[in-house]
Amino acid sequence: MSTHFIGEGNIGSAPEYREFQNGNEEPRRLLRLNVYFDNPVPKKDGGFEDRGGYWAPVELWHREAESWATLYKKSMRVLVEGRTVRDEWEDADDNERVTFKIEARRVGILPYRLESVRTSAKPASNEAPPEDE
Repeated sequence: MSTHFIGEGNIGSAPEYREFQNGNEEPRRLLRLNVYFDNPVPKKDGGFEDRGGYWAPVELWHREAESWATLYKKSMRVLVEGRTVRDEWEDADDNERVTFKIEARRVGILPYRLESVRTSAKPASNEAPPEDE
């Protein structure tokens, strides 16, 4: 079972990068984020109250996942688009468990809680990356 998903939330811990062998092909790369999707409801005093937020694992399978692992940081605000997937597994005591995860197609960084943004051109495959000044 899967359902289209779009949600905004905060990354709750450092991103986790993993690589899986794929025979003689290029390895499959996974970036896993733990995101808290909140439900802010405006209050009369101008503030917000969180009603019904939840944590969900977000999986982003992509060849650029390794470089993206350094881009995403704990507490960063992100917009996730993808699909929810039912994930069945057994815990250490052999009990069957069911959780939901999000298989992301896109994870966009939102401009909240950022001190600065720095961009640079991607070097050609035969060029060395530019040195910091």
